[in-house]
Amino acid sequence: MDPMTFSEVVVAGQIARDLVIEVPDAPGADASAPVRHRQELLGGKGANQAVALSQLEVSVSLVGVVGQDRTGDALLAQARADRIGTSHVIRRAGTETALLVDVVDDHGRRRYLEHVPEGTLLTETDVFAASAPISAAASLIVQLQQPAPVALLAARLAHTAGTRVVLDGAPQSDTLTADLLALADVVRADGQEAELLTGQPVDDVASAARAAADLRQRGPSLVVLEVAGQGNLFAGPEGTWFVPHVETEVVDPTGAGDALVATLTAALTRRRPLVTAASLAVAAAAATTEHAGGRPHLSRAELDRLQPRQLETVRA
Repeated sequence: MDPMTFSEVVVAGQIARDLVIEVPDAPGADASAPVRHRQELLGGKGANQAVALSQLEVSVSLVGVVGQDRTGDALLAQARADRIGTSHVIRRAGTETALLVDVVDDHGRRRYLEHVPEGTLLTETDVFAASAPISAAASLIVQLQQPAPVALLAARLAHTAGTRVVLDGAPQSDTLTADLLALADVVRADGQEAELLTGQPVDDVASAARAAADLRQRGPSLVVLEVAGQGNLFAGPEGTWFVPHVETEVVDPTGAGDALVATLTAALTRRRPLVTAASLAVAAAAATTEHAGGRPHLSRAELDRLQPRQLETVRA
């Protein structure tokens, strides 16, 4: 991708080396456990979402941090091969590139380990340096695992420019939550994150609908909340729908949420109706659970195969 060409979507978030190891028995297995398959991938929530957007033929750029090491070199080369803009990825001197380890066994059990040095988190200076592509994009995805002041600056730059602001997750501190929500157009959170955002447990469709209505009053026009083990609730100006998880053979849930957020953003960026966007997003999440690791493998055929045909209307 031409570094001077602005993208439809900018993703501000984590970039990491994703080590995916498939073994017969994962949890508690010792280091001598036989390895069936081993992959080293471009990973992290930000990179996973950028890969998904590129696979959906949406132009995308990453704002994130890698070290000045061989791992960082390899990840940036992979990102460019995936047609992801990397001109605003920071090479941080003295910082190791983040490492994620996902060990998956034949029974669908997994161990997940991560080494995320503080230096691989974005700073306000990093985000400000990316003001031009953020302001020129149609949509910005901000992962709230990044420091809250950094996320707030990114959201403010996008909001001021008329760029759609998509918040993914919940800030670790609630000090700036109200300010972030006021700038957001879309918020997506799992059940635990939804409880952090609202102070109320989200464990069924009814509580998710109440939480979504509360969040929509605080800024975002579209709220997407996971009901753990059941599905996702989509609440927007066109209505509120619950979409159950698609029935499929789950190998590894890693990256399902990333695929959902990316596909939802792609559909909204291309001005698809919410009902269509919700169906495609849930299909993308299901597709990503069918293989080990968080890297998506999305295509139109995959989304058509898994796309739910009916959404359940919810009275909010």
